[in-house]
Amino acid sequence: MSSSKHFINDPEHLVLSALTSITLTNPTTALDVANKILYLRPDAAEPQVSVISGGGSGHEPSFAAYVGPGLLSGAVAGTIFASPGAEQVRRCILERVETSKGVLVVVMNYTGDVLNFGMAVEKAKAAGMQVEMVVMADDAGVGRQQGGKVGRRGIAGTVFVHKIAGALAATGAKLEEVYQVAKLVAENTVSIGSSLAHVHVPGREAGGEEELKQEEVEIGMGIHNEPGSEKTTADLKGIVETMLRYMLDQEDKDRAFLNVSSQDETVLLVNNLGGVSVLEMGGITNEVVSQLSQNYGIKPVRIISGTFMTSLNGLGFSLSILKLQDTGLSKSMLELLDAPAEASGWAAAVKPSTWSKPPTQTRDKGSGAGEDNKPCGLDIDPALAQKALSHALQKVIDAEPDITKYDTVVGDGDCGIGLKRGAEGIQKQLEQLKSEKDAARFVDGITSVVENTMDGTSGALYAIFLNALAHGLRSQSGSQADPSVWAKALKVAMESMGKYTPAKEGDRTLVDALAPFVEQLGSSGDVGKAAQAAEEGAKKTKGMKASLGRTVYVGGSGYEEVPDPGAYGLAVFFSALAEGLK
Repeated sequence: MSSSKHFINDPEHLVLSALTSITLTNPTTALDVANKILYLRPDAAEPQVSVISGGGSGHEPSFAAYVGPGLLSGAVAGTIFASPGAEQVRRCILERVETSKGVLVVVMNYTGDVLNFGMAVEKAKAAGMQVEMVVMADDAGVGRQQGGKVGRRGIAGTVFVHKIAGALAATGAKLEEVYQVAKLVAENTVSIGSSLAHVHVPGREAGGEEELKQEEVEIGMGIHNEPGSEKTTADLKGIVETMLRYMLDQEDKDRAFLNVSSQDETVLLVNNLGGVSVLEMGGITNEVVSQLSQNYGIKPVRIISGTFMTSLNGLGFSLSILKLQDTGLSKSMLELLDAPAEASGWAAAVKPSTWSKPPTQTRDKGSGAGEDNKPCGLDIDPALAQKALSHALQKVIDAEPDITKYDTVVGDGDCGIGLKRGAEGIQKQLEQLKSEKDAARFVDGITSVVENTMDGTSGALYAIFLNALAHGLRSQSGSQADPSVWAKALKVAMESMGKYTPAKEGDRTLVDALAPFVEQLGSSGDVGKAAQAAEEGAKKTKGMKASLGRTVYVGGSGYEEVPDPGAYGLAVFFSALAEGLK
């Protein structure tokens, strides 16, 4: 659920400080504090049609962060989720933007916004100014019957109007041209949003909104917590299917606002409502693009994904589709969308030329694990290696509950699962290595599994160690990989691992079991004694205060009762390996 905790709880201070921050990140802008107007500095651009917009705060980067050359000339901010007053808008039009070429006002279809912006527009016209207004209503979550005379709400598709109108104005186009193209964009855009929770407005008491259940998502929810079209418990695939059906199904006469076919050129906007991680936004974008192609044959010529119009920290996303139309001018909608803009809220990292002629080559040629690695010439007994490793790996798998329990006390609880996952992966790989007699090649085969199945710090350490172990084997001469050969190779591996981690015995890490094993094997050549040394080293970590690893940050007194989970797991492996070699 969305949090009711905020770093700034005074809504007035929050809005003004956020507006001020834009002037810090974009030198082309200035702020009228009294009227909460962010505007383009007069010397930042040549005189042109001014495009202004605005609305309640809480939708950042809309609207103020779109002020800049090539986009908006001014933005008027209300308090959070509340329209600015008509006087604020009037002052923006008359006093804060260039008026010699005319002014276009873009407003989203909410009653307060339409009335206040409309009143200011009429006052400006009465004063003899050239002013036009476009009202954006793109939300397919509101059908014709529900919208009635009010019509649909305006949501994230509005940024298409901002960008294209602003870019056209920057070319020196006339007001009527900018107005007509803005209307054309508005009429050919359809959007819908979905959210997992209502949002909390800073400065208001929590609990004012009816919360969704843990498993629920509301499709069609507005950007001010307005109710959606339906609640569902569907997964992402089902949610996207419903959203696209609302946007594109021509059989739904209540919502068939825009007819888009596979022959039409389109632009897709996947918009973060503020609280969705970048990682999840990637997954959502992938699902939307996949369904558009598979279910509708629609392949957008531009795919824009990111945060463009939020609902504070709304735990949701919206989709907008623009059906490209002929502007009748020298610049197409796509060229205007691609045109550069110097506004902190808009970013287009990919050049138009890359979109029109995308690179086609790939590097698909794979290489198998160890494919280019040379044999070391040191032989092992594959059958014995299989037997011993299978036994040791199974013991590690069996020990997972204990390792996890220990790591839950002193870490983040993932050590046991990580070791188990690696052990199970190596078990499967052993079948592929049953005839491999070369010691280094055998280690290579195991290393590839560790690299692909074990993540986190321990996975990286094991991978470094095993790669270095294979190098240590290849640096020796002889024909048999006896204990002395393995001891020398293990010493090389320890030295190599030491280049990447400062961990030593006494730091409460897996090194507390590994180092004694390597040292004892080198001095005695006895795997059993080496395994016993590893076990004793792991036991010593009980009560040892960590100086490395995540345990340092976790803190607490749990380390006094349990051994280091990594050292314990490694000791279990070595003990079982010694048993298996008998």
